[in-house]
Amino acid sequence: MPDVKYRRIVLKLGGEALAGQAGYGIDPKAAEEAATKVAVLKSLGVEVAIVLGAGNIWRGKDGIAHGMERATADHMGMIATVMNALALQDALGRLGLDTRVQTAIEMRAVAEPYIRLRAIRHLEKGRVVIIGGGTGNPFFTTDTAAALRAVEINADVLIKATKVDAVYDADPKLHPDAKRFEELSYIDALNLRVGVLDSTAITLCMDNDMPIVVVNLWQERSLDKVVIGEAVGTLIFH
Repeated sequence: MPDVKYRRIVLKLGGEALAGQAGYGIDPKAAEEAATKVAVLKSLGVEVAIVLGAGNIWRGKDGIAHGMERATADHMGMIATVMNALALQDALGRLGLDTRVQTAIEMRAVAEPYIRLRAIRHLEKGRVVIIGGGTGNPFFTTDTAAALRAVEINADVLIKATKVDAVYDADPKLHPDAKRFEELSYIDALNLRVGVLDSTAITLCMDNDMPIVVVNLWQERSLDKVVIGEAVGTLIFH
């Protein structure tokens, strides 16, 4: 077993990680694929907490565009993240992993309330902790929720696993000559207005010296390369 650089991680997954080819909804096969990647991390002895988005079910900006109040749209999104959390919990359970779902918005019939010390205890016992419900407050993204939870549970790193392989200075799909960064300072990431992570999340990590790694979830071995310290994706730090 290789030595790992990061013993406790927060893994931020967008809702698209569970959507499959359709791009919306929950695809059990996509959930299984994501769960398999988490299982590899657990086999390395890594403590894993996961924060999920909900773009595969609901995007608040679509409601806002039609006149919906921002707070209402955000609350709907937070509830949708719990659906994704339950789907991922089921997939992880079928792989034999012990999991707990915690939510910032209480839903005691389906999940525990998020309690910082309880989440840490679950991690210490080898359980995967899936945290739904965002921060529990409107006007904050799930990226910010992931940064907040990473700081709260004393994680070693926040991994933003998305569909791009790194941070670029422009959209590489639209600009083939876009510059790819292997490392960025927090300030440079803020100045670039990095599209894969919002500024509030970056600022929170900067204020608490929480390193961020941006990787492509679907790139082979991307997650386990991060935790063992190999250069992959973009590292955002000091």
